[in-house]
Amino acid sequence: MPIRLTQAVIIAVLVFAVAALGQAATFPNLAPWYASLHKPPFNPPNWLFGPVWSTLYVLMAYGAWRISGLPRETPGVRLALAAWAVQLVLNGAWSWLFFAGHSPFLGLVDIVPQFLAIIATIGLFARLDRPAAACIVPLACWVAFAGLLNVSIWQLNR
Repeated sequence: MPIRLTQAVIIAVLVFAVAALGQAATFPNLAPWYASLHKPPFNPPNWLFGPVWSTLYVLMAYGAWRISGLPRETPGVRLALAAWAVQLVLNGAWSWLFFAGHSPFLGLVDIVPQFLAIIATIGLFARLDRPAAACIVPLACWVAFAGLLNVSIWQLNR
C-alpha cells in the first residue's frame, strides 16, 4: 500500500475510533440523563450534533493527513501531529466525562485543555501547511461554543 494511503487509513481509523467511542458514551446517556438537564436557550437541537461532528471529524482527518504527508525531516511535523493527537484524545475523553460520567463539571475540566490543544494544533499546522490549519479552525469555533454550552449547563444544574 502506498505510504499516503497508509497514512490516510491510519488517521481515518484513529478518528473513527474516537468518534465511535464518543458515541458509545453519549447515546446511552441522552435519555433520561441529558434530556433531564436544564439547558440554556441557545442549546442546539440534538439532531444537529451528528452532522456537525461528522464534518469536523472529516476536516480533522484531512488536516492531519496533509501534515503527515510532509517530508519526515520537515521541522515541526512530529510536534504538530502530537498536538493533533492530544486534542483528539481530549475530544474523545469529553464524552466519557460529561455523558458517561454524568458530570458537566468534568466536561469543563476536559474542554479547557482540549480547546488549548486545538489552538496549539492550528498554530503548529499553520507553520507547515495553511490549508491543514484551516481544516482545524471550525473545530476551534465549535469547541469554543461547546465550552460555553458546557459552562451554562453546569451552572444551570449545580
